[in-house]
Amino acid sequence: MELYATKTRWKWLLFVFAALIFLVIIFYSNRLIKNVAQEERRRMSLWADAISYRAELVNHTEGFFDQIRIEEGKRAAILGKAWQKVNEASLNEDVTFYVDIMSYNSTIPCILTDDKGNVNIAVNVPAEVNSISNIAELPNKNEYDSVILQYYRNHYNVMYYKESQIYTNLREVINNLVEQFFQEVVINTASVPVIVTDVTERKVIASGGFTADFLNNPALVEKEINKMKGQNDPIKVNLPEQGTCYVFYEESSVLRQLRFFPFFQFFIVFIFAGVAYLLFSYARRSEQNQVWVGMSKETAHQLGTPISSLMAWNELLKEQNVDQSIIAEIDKDVHRLETIAQRFSKIGSVPELKDEDLVTVISEFVAYLQTRISSRVNIKFNIPQEGSIVLPLNRYLFEWVIENICKNAVDAMDGKGVIVIDILTDAHNVHIDIADTGKGIPARKFKTIFKPGFTSKSRGWGLGLTLAKRIIEEYHKGKLFVKSSVIDRGTTMRITLKR
Repeated sequence: MELYATKTRWKWLLFVFAALIFLVIIFYSNRLIKNVAQEERRRMSLWADAISYRAELVNHTEGFFDQIRIEEGKRAAILGKAWQKVNEASLNEDVTFYVDIMSYNSTIPCILTDDKGNVNIAVNVPAEVNSISNIAELPNKNEYDSVILQYYRNHYNVMYYKESQIYTNLREVINNLVEQFFQEVVINTASVPVIVTDVTERKVIASGGFTADFLNNPALVEKEINKMKGQNDPIKVNLPEQGTCYVFYEESSVLRQLRFFPFFQFFIVFIFAGVAYLLFSYARRSEQNQVWVGMSKETAHQLGTPISSLMAWNELLKEQNVDQSIIAEIDKDVHRLETIAQRFSKIGSVPELKDEDLVTVISEFVAYLQTRISSRVNIKFNIPQEGSIVLPLNRYLFEWVIENICKNAVDAMDGKGVIVIDILTDAHNVHIDIADTGKGIPARKFKTIFKPGFTSKSRGWGLGLTLAKRIIEEYHKGKLFVKSSVIDRGTTMRITLKR
């Protein structure tokens, strides 16, 4: 018993030690994760500031380009008036100023027509445009803006112009800036899931870290945006041709994985420890089994010689006119010794099961045992109404189980009390309940009493119930367990066998 108390203490110590290790791992991991999270938030803050500054730069650039476009429109109008002035000037009028204005235009494509659309002048235009005679022949006319130049009553000229090549190049620059903005927000932040939406927070303009199938599911996108909004405030930016937009982002996948890493570690350690424990337990049980088998067979061998001698001496007594009742009792004990020897010899090998009447087996054993225990102990066997229950049993081993349980009950009652044996049946099982009026067993030891070496006696090996449980569960495919127990009132052991 002290062995198992020590073993239990060691188990608790190991459990506490393992729990402390796990808590240290969790504490250190959480501290590391907290530092990583702070660093990531700092980096994301810098990233968000950079996005805002970049968006402002794009907007300022767009405004600057709009001003250039307006100024080019004004320049085109001035050019048109200069051309008109030159055409209306008399021979003696000085038009040098107007000619200078016209000559300084080397970038803005301009076409001057009369009120009927006939082309008068075309500058800074492609060669194919120079060859046209009427504005109706102008390819891509929708690219040109126009200014009407009134010069006499219902007569007027029309100036057609479009943005200069310089402005076109600048437009490509602004488009590249917008494209680079999305690349920096989405593509270059692959480790951080990002969604850019319009002002409604529903239409996705750009995204990073999500599959096409995910983006095509509005419900999932809305759920993800709400989750991101709960983690970090969205970044508000104004973009050309997009207006007000929101940039939603969440913590990186690396940080999320780090949060689960300690539990993953613990799971791996737990699996490893469990497998190691099972392997060691299996090895220990195998070693114990080999010891028990060797001890049992050696015991059976050692009992063989004195049993043979006792049988011979008993036959000799029969010839000496000894009281026959004494000889009959000696025969019973010799037969009992033979049974015990057979039990020991069968340990380690698969026993042969035969159909036996359970009621007869228990009745005969109770009759034998009752005369060999204290007279103050009464064994009461309640025969079931069925009268006969036939089950596949190994009679020698099954009687050993009943004997072990009953003898333990006698010891628990200090040689004084009642043992009651009941048989209960249902559609699939037969239950044998063996109840005593002894000291009882604490609930925490319901399983420990079946461990090898556990005993409450000053003398004893602690193998009786262990072998009994093995005989019932391994050989007869049944169950043996403590059904109930109350301290100082008694214990009920239950054997369950399949019908």
